[in-house]
Amino acid sequence: MREREREREREREMEQWLHFLSLWLFFVVSFGEIRYILPEEMLQGSVIGNVARDLDLKVTELEARRARIVAEGTNQLCELDTASGNLLISQRIDREELCVQASVCILQYQLLVEEPLQAYSIVLDIADINDNSPVFTTSEIQIDLVESTVLGRRFPLEGAHDPDLGTNSVREYKLSPSNHFALEMGTQINGNTYPELVLKKFLDREAQVEHVLKINGIDGGNPVRSGTAAIHIRVLDANDNVPVFSQRVYKTSVPENSATGTIIATLNATDSDESFYGDITYSFSHLSDKLGGVIEIDPLTGEVRLAGVIDYEEASMHELDVQAKDGGGQASHCKLLIDVIDVNDNKPMIEVKSASANLKEDSKPGTMVALINVYDLDTGSSGRVTCTIPDDVPFKLVSEVKNYYMLVTEGLLDRELQSEYNITVTATDAGSPSLSSVKAITVMVSDVNDNAPIFQRGSYSAFLTENNTPGVSVLRVHSKDPDENQNARVSYMLDASDIGGFPVTDYVSINAESGVINAVGSFDYEQIKQLVFSVKAQDGGSPPLSSNVSVTILIQDQNDNPPQVLYPVQTGGSLVAEMVPRSADVGYLVTKVVAVDVDSGQNAWLSYKLQKATDRALFEVGLENGEIRTIRGVTDKDAVKQRLTVIVEDNGQPSRSATVIVNVAVADSFPEVLSEFTDYTQDKEYNDNLTFYLVLALAVVSFLFITCLVVIISVKIYRWRQSRVLYHSNLPVIPYYPPRYSDTLGTGTLPHVYNYEVCRTNDSRKSDCKFGTVGSQNENRR
Repeated sequence: MREREREREREREMEQWLHFLSLWLFFVVSFGEIRYILPEEMLQGSVIGNVARDLDLKVTELEARRARIVAEGTNQLCELDTASGNLLISQRIDREELCVQASVCILQYQLLVEEPLQAYSIVLDIADINDNSPVFTTSEIQIDLVESTVLGRRFPLEGAHDPDLGTNSVREYKLSPSNHFALEMGTQINGNTYPELVLKKFLDREAQVEHVLKINGIDGGNPVRSGTAAIHIRVLDANDNVPVFSQRVYKTSVPENSATGTIIATLNATDSDESFYGDITYSFSHLSDKLGGVIEIDPLTGEVRLAGVIDYEEASMHELDVQAKDGGGQASHCKLLIDVIDVNDNKPMIEVKSASANLKEDSKPGTMVALINVYDLDTGSSGRVTCTIPDDVPFKLVSEVKNYYMLVTEGLLDRELQSEYNITVTATDAGSPSLSSVKAITVMVSDVNDNAPIFQRGSYSAFLTENNTPGVSVLRVHSKDPDENQNARVSYMLDASDIGGFPVTDYVSINAESGVINAVGSFDYEQIKQLVFSVKAQDGGSPPLSSNVSVTILIQDQNDNPPQVLYPVQTGGSLVAEMVPRSADVGYLVTKVVAVDVDSGQNAWLSYKLQKATDRALFEVGLENGEIRTIRGVTDKDAVKQRLTVIVEDNGQPSRSATVIVNVAVADSFPEVLSEFTDYTQDKEYNDNLTFYLVLALAVVSFLFITCLVVIISVKIYRWRQSRVLYHSNLPVIPYYPPRYSDTLGTGTLPHVYNYEVCRTNDSRKSDCKFGTVGSQNENRR
């Protein structure tokens, strides 16, 4: 029944708190921080607040940016509903368990969102509710008093413990009605009060051996909660003296983590009685379970020692009630105050709450990379922690919330220079000597397409011999892109341009992946001597970046053209002759053979030689200039008509050549030359015409003969086929009646008309017919 009543009271209290919370729950947003005040013991799933609205974030962003709640250590008592943006209670929140007797109970959380990484501080201020009743450490308190105890003697009692705070903790004590005892309150050095039992009336063992009282500890909550303990007081026979401590209050200090067995203090009490009445035994009154295995007292000497490890972080001060009891049962009490000195025995803790797996190299300065939580279990200066990173990295630490640091970019990043950073985070406390911890954070810099492909050369050139095979590879361009993956995948293409008015694609092509440039067709050096165009290298980024390079293909000449003689001109029928006077001396310049070669280089270097001559001893040809000169003086014996054949050769491999006939007339006058060369010309023309007509006549005769032969053979074949048809035919012979004709000579109608019937028997082997001679009637008469 009592448990049910307590449960109902607790529900009513929660309803009151929730109603109060709806009016009082608030938040403060400043520097990215939001604060909520909420009572402990809220139901799991209760809404603390809407962080999306309070932080001005879009609800749709929470899930997309992988929003989550992180806590210092492992104390995760709330969670985020990304669908609604509400912050929910995920576990039972017990203020007394989290913060013990701390006046303020603060829980620090961080809301992390990624892309980009950002952190918002969330502070939960846990308010106390009266959910605990005062509890005495023991339900029965035993006190032994001699009947001679003086009036006004005070006996400290251990107070009830209520883990609640403020008005919800113990506010007063009440003692059941008694004629001999009263209850008063004492005050400890730290300001806490405790109950004391005061003797108001002399005890009489013969009248009453034992007194049984009840003490109630009552808190100030609403509804009120209380706890009860029984006090059993035994009245002993008279003992003249009671033990007396040398000090009512003993104060001592001990560093935490002192060795086991360390003497903290030595208590001293004396008793003037003799024999066993003066024997004093020391003990702790109402030692808590936590200190039971940590502190012990020697019952005979009063030495207080460490039996275990005393930790400043658990409690910085202990107040103990020590009892000295003599052999007659008389006891006295004193206070032992132990001040635990904090020792810097805890290294700072470093926890990386969130870190970006990849950081884009174009991230702006101030981009958050990681959220770091540092804390130290020590207090004071030993608990003050500073966090540092090396100076040679483009990052810095920014702290806007206590114990939290944001690792942000400080400078510009370049993945091509450094793609990975191993940052050592060092946390150092302010203790003496100071302690520190380190933690490595690896930051990977991801690539963005910020580099265009770079050609290995500033320009490319290649030689290609003319008359090449279509499709032949000419050269290969190559470029590198310092980016990675798709951003570094380079493809090649010809930049749109014209060469001689035609698209560059009519001349060359390029492999998009390998960069190999091929000739589309066969080139002629005499038509095009070089190709100049641009090749573009483009990466696969978005948007793509590109660069251009100039490519020059020089067409190399082949000796594919013979020399061409420009002078003397070779005419079809007329004759051109150079005159040399008979008075010409040695070295006389007769004429000059002029020739050109459309090839280039050594293929166009020409040399001249005299191949034939009427008189080789009279003329010579310059090897390089083609000049025809006399090599001796002209005499009267030299023929007038001189015929020279000059061969012109180039210097190619193999060489090509051309010949020219130079007619030279050795004479002093033009008529002499004309008479000589006219006959020659006419004879030559006559011979040329005769040859032409002979060939023509032969061709005509041959053609007529062949035509006649074909006609004769065709007729014979036709007749033979006709005879074969008649021989195998069974048709009757049809008589033929020729028509009558009129006399066209004017002599009248023909006097005689004869009709003949010609036939052939089936067995006739001949197709010939014989006709008799027909004469006139007059002739027959004669």
